[in-house]
This record gives sequence, structure tokens and C-alpha cells, in this order.
Amino acid sequence: MYKHILIAADGSDNSVRAATEAVKLAHMSTDTFVEVLLVIDPDRIRDEVLHSPNHEEIEFYRQERLQPVLDVLSGAELQPKLTTVKGEPGPTIVKYADANNVDLIVIGTRGLNALQEFVLGSVSHKVVKRAHCPVLIVK
Repeated sequence: MYKHILIAADGSDNSVRAATEAVKLAHMSTDTFVEVLLVIDPDRIRDEVLHSPNHEEIEFYRQERLQPVLDVLSGAELQPKLTTVKGEPGPTIVKYADANNVDLIVIGTRGLNALQEFVLGSVSHKVVKRAHCPVLIVK
């Protein structure tokens, strides 16, 4: 079964649902390692800095945003590792998965408006196109 499951999370309802599905898969084996990956988009860092007076508050906000995902995992008696990296979300998730021998990427769909999704493509779509391991998209 899957030994290393990577949950690409952004704190959205869809990433909470992705964590719920990852729990089901993780419980199919006794030695599955679950990791939560938060990718900090450089285009959004400026907004975070403008709305927060210091680095600690930014980190607190990010942790708070991911807490529902972490709660799902800890409630299922899993001890996930939380990793934060900077970069464009789609390619960064794939690059991280490749570099860390991930067996499965679990990701929620994104709620981009129709124009943005048409022009830019969703993060989940970019991950599916480029990933070298199976990807589970949860909506």
C-alpha cells in the first residue's frame, strides 16, 4: 500500500475533505507516513505581510488556517508532519513529491472563478498533469 501520503493543503474545506480521504487510505496499512504540505505562493506573501505586523503572526495565521486539516489527522490517531515551502503551488507540490519519494498526493479541488481557472488552470490540474505518482483529487 502507500507508505508516504502527501496532503497538499491550503486550509480550505476541500483540503479538510482531502485529509479525511487520506485518513481512510492511511489506515489501510500500519506503516504509512502522512505529511501535510503547505505551499506559500510568493504572489500572496505580500498580502500576508501587509495585513500582519510581524513574522510570528503570519506563522500563527498559517498554522490556524491548517488546524482543521491537522485536527482530522490527529483525531484519526495519525501523527502528520507539517512542511511549509515557498513557490508556485502546482509545480512546487510535484517537485516536493518527487524529491521526497511520495507514493500518493491527495489534494482538494480549488475554488477558482471560471475565468482564472480557464486562463491559469487549477492547482490540482497542474499537479495531475506533472506528477510522477498517483494523485487523488477530492471535491
